[in-house]
Amino acid sequence: MIKPKSFLYGVDTATGVATLTLNRPERLNALTFEVYAELRDTFHALDTEPGVRAVVLTGAGRGFCSGGDVEDIIGALFGRDAAGLLEFTRMTCDLILNLRRCRRPVVAAVNGTAAGAGAVIAAACDFRVAAESARIAFLFVRVGLSGADMGASWLLPRLVGLGRATDLLMTGDFIDARRAHEIGLYHQVVPQERVLAEATALAERLARGPAAALGVTKRALDVEFAFDLEKALDYEAEVQARLMEHPNYREAYEAFRARREPKFIG
Repeated sequence: MIKPKSFLYGVDTATGVATLTLNRPERLNALTFEVYAELRDTFHALDTEPGVRAVVLTGAGRGFCSGGDVEDIIGALFGRDAAGLLEFTRMTCDLILNLRRCRRPVVAAVNGTAAGAGAVIAAACDFRVAAESARIAFLFVRVGLSGADMGASWLLPRLVGLGRATDLLMTGDFIDARRAHEIGLYHQVVPQERVLAEATALAERLARGPAAALGVTKRALDVEFAFDLEKALDYEAEVQARLMEHPNYREAYEAFRARREPKFIG
């Protein structure tokens, strides 16, 4: 059973939606070593957690996540040797890997500022519903580090194109919610007071969907970027044929014939 100590976690058993809330509002939900590790482990567990069919990730207070905490992480890293630094960067990358490998759809409710690692975490989610106040910046270069952090240079070009990704990663500039929506980084922009409700409604809709098919779709969107057309077609033929043997495929057919909504199983 998932019981994190460094952020809030709860599951609506009626809908199958799990909600993770980063809970350091006084620090704009800046990340600590403990938060990183627990997020990494939680997304690994959510891949097979019974009763969970979709996930919402958000922040408490007026920020989504401002990245690594200046004192608890950035300052502390100066005391590590090369092996210790690599251990940390690999942990942060494992968080993104586990988020992407989690077969449950993940909706980011970007309720405010998303910066640095917080911006990458939002980008790694499957959907981003953002508040009108939700500025975002991939500001690693501003602290002397590569903009290619935690998979940002893999994720961003797939979301907004190479040119815009280059701009965001090499300048580290903040963009507002309107601009993020224009370039495809945010799926939806809503008033501040509606962001969590809209993200949850989307997660509930996804939770009612065919879980196996959604998981296969999420995986395909990641792996097929490395394929040529022939390999992509072969991959899709294999996974689609397997899904045709799943009970959800027959349920959709029976529901269509009966003119009712399908009731998909997990």
